[in-house]
Amino acid sequence: MSERAPDGTAFTLAGPEGAPVVALIHGLGLCRAVFNGMLPDLAGHRVLSYDLYGHGESAAAPRDPSLALYGDQLAGLMDHLGLAQAHVVGFSIGGMINRRFALDHPGRVASLVILNAPHDRGAGQEEVEARARTVRDKGAMATMDAALKRWFTPSYLQTGPGPNLVREWRAQVDAESYAGAAWVLAHGVRELVDKCFTAPTLVMTCENDTGSTPAMSEAIAAQCATPRLKIIPKLQHLGLMEDPQAFTAPILDFLESQT
Repeated sequence: MSERAPDGTAFTLAGPEGAPVVALIHGLGLCRAVFNGMLPDLAGHRVLSYDLYGHGESAAAPRDPSLALYGDQLAGLMDHLGLAQAHVVGFSIGGMINRRFALDHPGRVASLVILNAPHDRGAGQEEVEARARTVRDKGAMATMDAALKRWFTPSYLQTGPGPNLVREWRAQVDAESYAGAAWVLAHGVRELVDKCFTAPTLVMTCENDTGSTPAMSEAIAAQCATPRLKIIPKLQHLGLMEDPQAFTAPILDFLESQT
């Protein structure tokens, strides 16, 4: 059952009390339901899933979005729930937010799991900034069709349920919050490059993810004190919707190594 924190964050906390807490942070234009396919395998943990500001059922962003704002959103939610520490799993922009959270609130991070997250884009930075400007000028749905082709394999795009769900989720976003978050996705990588992450870290992406490439994940892992790196074959950016177990198996193995 969904609940709401004082700042308007919609969340669900489920699983055995006293079990290790796993906090899940979704990607841009999505909502916490993107992790639904992974939840059965995570049932032995205390799982906190929530919607970023302006996404899903959460209230609009209270000020201009930034990675720090989203990190503070998680910290405030954990305060509200009396959770001292969590294993923080972030997908896409969520994998940027959890790194910012680890920098700003290091004592609250038991470990980091960084899924399909962008990093230094090099020559590709201009393209991502152009998409963010398109969203600002033309609305959240303006880049949808092109995004689906980047995110799902061609066969799944034709037959799988994910693309329609993603369309529904993006149609729900608060337009101003989404435009701000798109700009954070474009520019936030700059504040994460050359930082050191001391918490145990698992970095994962998919072989054919063009926006969060294997090379980017390798670069992220190189900034971590104790990294693990896993590349999922064949899949694209939203591989966790196509094949959730391909993600949960290495995540569970990693989490078990932390206990």
